[in-house]
Amino acid sequence: MRRVLDDLRHARVLVLHPRDEDGAMLTAHLKRLGCSVTATWPLPAAVPPDTDTIFVQVDNLPRETLSAMLQDRNPAIIAIMTYETPTALQAIMDLNVHGVISKPLRPFGILAQFVLARYRRGYEGRLSGKIQKLEETMKGRRLVERAVKLMAELRSISDDEAYRTLHEQATARRVSLASVAGALLEAKTTLSGIGLSISGNDPGSAK
Repeated sequence: MRRVLDDLRHARVLVLHPRDEDGAMLTAHLKRLGCSVTATWPLPAAVPPDTDTIFVQVDNLPRETLSAMLQDRNPAIIAIMTYETPTALQAIMDLNVHGVISKPLRPFGILAQFVLARYRRGYEGRLSGKIQKLEETMKGRRLVERAVKLMAELRSISDDEAYRTLHEQATARRVSLASVAGALLEAKTTLSGIGLSISGNDPGSAK
């Protein structure tokens, strides 16, 4: 629990809510938790660059504007709703919010949604990182497969022998196998672009 509260104290929070009693209560409550809080309404021209959490009232929200502001950003988003109108529900989906608070606002429940939203945001970030690494791995494997076929064709050897050759080159150069594969394929493309081709028993030769 201490670790969770320490995380909240380092939060940079933006409150997008009309300047009324609910907005003042929410801002004051977040400040009591130790957060750095900025409150503004209507929507600002830009989201402060260090913002990692946003509380936003979604009733009649120009969500296209907010979505554009959040492009290439990944804050935790807690939606504040007065009524479950189609507009508000659509905003929740469009913004991919991490938590929801209903009005009238009360201190009870804000902390739970705050913690949940930041946890979900962190989980999504970790999952996205894993997916990116997997995509890079798959891309590297496809490069290697293509390079193995090319090497096998150039030297008239089996795919296994071609793979071992590329692997030996990568080990000798202390680079990844995908880097060697990419360099071979790039060399072929470059030579083809000027009317030459890699051929013969030496993959570095050209004619």
